[in-house]
Amino acid sequence: MIFCIITHVIHTKKDNQFFAYLPYINEMNIWLKFVDEVLVVAPKEDFELNPIHTSYQHKKVKFIEINKFNTLSFLRILQSFLTVPINCWRIFKAMQKADHIHLRCPGNIGLLGCFVQILFPNKKKTAKYAGNWEANSKQPLSYKLQKWILSSTFLTKNIQVLVYGEWKNQTKNIKSFFTATYNEKDIAEVQPRILNDNIKFLFVGTLTSGKQPFYALQIVEKLIKNGVNATLSFYGEGTEKEILSKYILHANLQEFISIKGISTKEDLKTIYQNSHFLILPSKSEGWPKVVAEAMFWACVPIATKVSCIPTMLDYGNRGFLLSENLADDVNQIQELCTNQKAYQLKATLAKNWSREFTTDKFEAEIKNLV
Repeated sequence: MIFCIITHVIHTKKDNQFFAYLPYINEMNIWLKFVDEVLVVAPKEDFELNPIHTSYQHKKVKFIEINKFNTLSFLRILQSFLTVPINCWRIFKAMQKADHIHLRCPGNIGLLGCFVQILFPNKKKTAKYAGNWEANSKQPLSYKLQKWILSSTFLTKNIQVLVYGEWKNQTKNIKSFFTATYNEKDIAEVQPRILNDNIKFLFVGTLTSGKQPFYALQIVEKLIKNGVNATLSFYGEGTEKEILSKYILHANLQEFISIKGISTKEDLKTIYQNSHFLILPSKSEGWPKVVAEAMFWACVPIATKVSCIPTMLDYGNRGFLLSENLADDVNQIQELCTNQKAYQLKATLAKNWSREFTTDKFEAEIKNLV
């Protein structure tokens, strides 16, 4: 079987191997266990490898380079008039060779893939929609267009579209799905933390405005001012790092709040196990991997009510859903910090739920799709 991946994820080539963002590659390597040959249609750049990159684990990978593009300015729109036809032709030729077409959405390349796949109604297809599938959420027009095309049983045939969360009134194209980080062998006994005089909060993810790391900082700062002995560690890099660093210094919070940078999967496993709470005040998510990871290790998640997060947290039974009213959120989190019984119940329910979603189960589900 020739398996064709259409994705916006940027790749680079080193030592005759193609590298890209680690979580994406790790997932795709599970899909690739069941195929004979791989066509990857994606943008390519030269960049330095670091721990968040890895390579495809398959003997037959052919890379078809296309140009990334956006429509954020008038100049970019003009450039796209040249880029888009070339990209569409390369996507078409790749799909023509494929036995199975796999779209990675949302994204500009995914949008082109959505249009081109219409020309191949009889080919087997899957699409992974990694963004927020909620119908009423505020999203770019291109995202809504992709959702509409993928949902349409008239335009898009012979496809299973994998989305995060349970949503009502969906077409037969749409299949609720999940992502996993840990396998059955990773499952180890772990107890909810004791709410002692050192309550540890952490933030894991990119330090960008969309993830709202500053809101996490504000919550912990208020808790400290209210007399809670709390610390917050940021694990990640991004454009908000300098803002956070300056604020920590200016507010004299160095003793309580720190920015640790990027950590490995193994290091994060230990960090989750030694922390009380994960804070993720993100504006938008698909499947928030770090939330599921924290839950796996009985670290209670505190997150916004976006995408499938309310379902993951069972509407607050397996964690805490932020209202994004700072005073209210701080007051309720502070109450939880003093209630060992309520905290322990949330941590236990979170752990038990998350451990239902392992890479072993994920692999079995993927095998059925391919």
